Amino acid sequence: MQRIDEPRLETDLAYRFQYVSEFIGFGKKDIETITGAAPLLAPLVPKLVDAVYDKLNSYACTWRHFVPRQHGYEGEIPVSVETLKMDHPQIAFRKQHLANYLKRLVTGPYDGKMVEYLDLVGKIHTPKAGSREINVPLVQMNALMGFVADAVNVTIFSLDIPPEAKVQAVRSFGKLLWLQNDLSVRHYAV
Repeated sequence: MQRIDEPRLETDLAYRFQYVSEFIGFGKKDIETITGAAPLLAPLVPKLVDAVYDKLNSYACTWRHFVPRQHGYEGEIPVSVETLKMDHPQIAFRKQHLANYLKRLVTGPYDGKMVEYLDLVGKIHTPKAGSREINVPLVQMNALMGFVADAVNVTIFSLDIPPEAKVQAVRSFGKLLWLQNDLSVRHYAV
């Protein structure tokens, strides 16, 4: 039986990532599967990004988080959720960030910088990083992660690869998204 320093899980990001990775079985084979899928998935990223933003735009409670100025965006901000359209420059800015995130997931490397990046992705959805005006409720983050996980699965199932490769890819990306979810949820702890 392994012993884990539980308080350290809350203070040491690398230790936390290592523990959760080991617990769920995310390892070298998963990373190889994810990075090996890059040539097949990269051309599908724009379609995946559009699907995510179409879903976000279908609920006022999720779309409202795109009205405040996004960290790093210098242009004009939208007036209200009702006037915020899909072609607004701030949405294009955010879509590019999501595309970059998805590309980074499949290009690795899975090192300390990647763990810090995944943690920041969770943190920027709270007032703890990025824009202080943005505070995405946990229920919405969980809903989004569930949608993204399903969209990734649908994308994998559409690939022209052997069934065993699809199973491995779904498992590997599923573990990765659980790791991302953990690194998001931790920023909601009181």
